[in-house]
Amino acid sequence: MTKTCAELFQGMECTIIGNGDEEVAGLAFRSDCAGPHDMFFCIVGNVVDGHSFAQDAIDRGATVLVVERKVYLADATDVTEVVVADSRKAMAHVAANFYDHPSRDFSLVGITGTNGKTTTTYLVEHIANAAGKRCGVIGTVGNKIAGVLERSDHTTPESPDLQQLFARMRDAGCDVVAMEVSSHALDLVRTWGSTFAVTAFTNLTQDHLDYHHTFDDYFEAKALLFSRDYPARRVISIDGAWGRELWRRCSEAGDEVITTGFDTTAQIHPVDVTYEAARTIVDLEVRGRRITVTYPLVGRFNVENVMTAFGCALQLGLSAEAIADALATMEPVPGRLERVAAAVEAPISVYVDYAHTPDALTKAIASIKALNDQRTCVVFGCGGNRDATKRPIMGQAALAADYAVVTSDNPRREDPLAIIDDIVGGMDGADNFFVEPDRRRAIAAAIAWAEPGDAVLIAGKGHEDYQIVGTETLSFDDRKVAAEELERAFGLKEQD
Repeated sequence: MTKTCAELFQGMECTIIGNGDEEVAGLAFRSDCAGPHDMFFCIVGNVVDGHSFAQDAIDRGATVLVVERKVYLADATDVTEVVVADSRKAMAHVAANFYDHPSRDFSLVGITGTNGKTTTTYLVEHIANAAGKRCGVIGTVGNKIAGVLERSDHTTPESPDLQQLFARMRDAGCDVVAMEVSSHALDLVRTWGSTFAVTAFTNLTQDHLDYHHTFDDYFEAKALLFSRDYPARRVISIDGAWGRELWRRCSEAGDEVITTGFDTTAQIHPVDVTYEAARTIVDLEVRGRRITVTYPLVGRFNVENVMTAFGCALQLGLSAEAIADALATMEPVPGRLERVAAAVEAPISVYVDYAHTPDALTKAIASIKALNDQRTCVVFGCGGNRDATKRPIMGQAALAADYAVVTSDNPRREDPLAIIDDIVGGMDGADNFFVEPDRRRAIAAAIAWAEPGDAVLIAGKGHEDYQIVGTETLSFDDRKVAAEELERAFGLKEQD
């Protein structure tokens, strides 16, 4: 498949220096991935400038450069240059054109917010599957095409990768695609040129302020998905002030909005909730109608996720009855309040959850406490080279448990002990925690602390099967490690 420069830039202001009929065989934004007859995008980043890698891309066979300023290279006489105002936006525009706008061929549901995105995408997928639709999922756990899971490196891929993924989903016959849309992706216009059927907002809490710096900037990045650049039907949780502001903006713009939340003014809200150990029963009011929903997920925060997914499914045209029936057969989401299964019967319960923000940790602990009459211990840490301002707040949030073990998460290139010191700074004066930097030993210590009937929550990594220490990615799965430690603690002793 090839397209000419002129075709790819149709509808976008640019200056083509050279051959506008140059055939383009592929798109590259890393010079080491460029190949013969590729178009290379010189992306201006915060750390490096892609213009510096133009020669390397040409040496590897690229014949078209997309630049924000003309580059003068000795070996570029036969290379076409396309000068644009914003190379990132140009890359997204070209990628959508190159793959023939695949998102127009299915119903794309984009879900943004700090917490709840992954579970909500899985809920939407399950509901759509139950309605007989073929589905795709894009997000943190991985990408799924018609039920087949693939590993992913980013919550929301870079635009060429995203449009290629959309094209694969289109070619596989997907009717609905549920996608997590991160604030980074919106700010970096990775989704530019995509066509959404529904966009949904879950919540906004402390995270990513190392990138966005202020809550206002963080919110405005999320709000882009609800702007005129992304027309769609909307689903907005109005339990928080940020959601209510988003609802106000969308209402003023004349968008079709379904509101959700525990707030009784929301169009979808719970009238009564019964939390059980393995399921939740919710009497929902849905646009003035009462409907009972039973599903095998636990916790108050999953009520929020279910309401958001319910709204998305309604916006896709499914009936409330069909949605309720589908939710009854929902499978657990990997690493989201997932109970650890061990080869022995243990007198304690161990759960793994992805909670890595103060709000998510608070909600996860509260959910475990609601399920458990006895004590709760939480094992947690914070990632390195990420928002450091949330670390003491995470420490404070963890004190809601009866006991806490502070450990390493993914320290990356930071000193694990320095990260832990930041966390412990928020736990000043408390005596219901201790520090164990080694994550396996921390999990073992929590299990050893627990008495019959107690519960242990291992937070922060969820589905991840690795730990990043320095520049190394080590094999480490909280679920597997916890199962091993349960077996070590409660396995049958050999008889003499």
